Amino acid sequence: MHNLQYEQMNGLSLAYIGDAIYELEVRQHLLSLGITKVNALQKQSKFYVSAKAHAALFNHMTTDNILTEQELVYFKRGRNAKSHTKAKNTDVVTYRISTGVEALFGYLYLSEQHERISQLMRWIFEQVETGRTSE
Repeated sequence: MHNLQYEQMNGLSLAYIGDAIYELEVRQHLLSLGITKVNALQKQSKFYVSAKAHAALFNHMTTDNILTEQELVYFKRGRNAKSHTKAKNTDVVTYRISTGVEALFGYLYLSEQHERISQLMRWIFEQVETGRTSE
């Protein structure tokens, strides 16, 4: 990987790469479950990748105290970033939390914390699949 200085990146740049990493993890997971029809994959993925899902997951991350102080710093960098994009199908607060979650994954990826990404993704899959995020 190119020497990308994530420490200097703004929250939206971190969210840009984090969104791709998170989406790839979810897609791989759904395929591993044996789901092969594209329509079914799209329907299932929303439970993991929508702004509402991100907000619910972050709420549980906070409640369960699973993020490190450093991870929270990068989450806040994304959440507090000034975006010129309007939130689609959700309120501004939920959209900003979602951007924070994406920035968190961007930070983890660019800092080469691949095992931590795997650990958090396993936790996320468990939360979604046990219905904890649909409360």
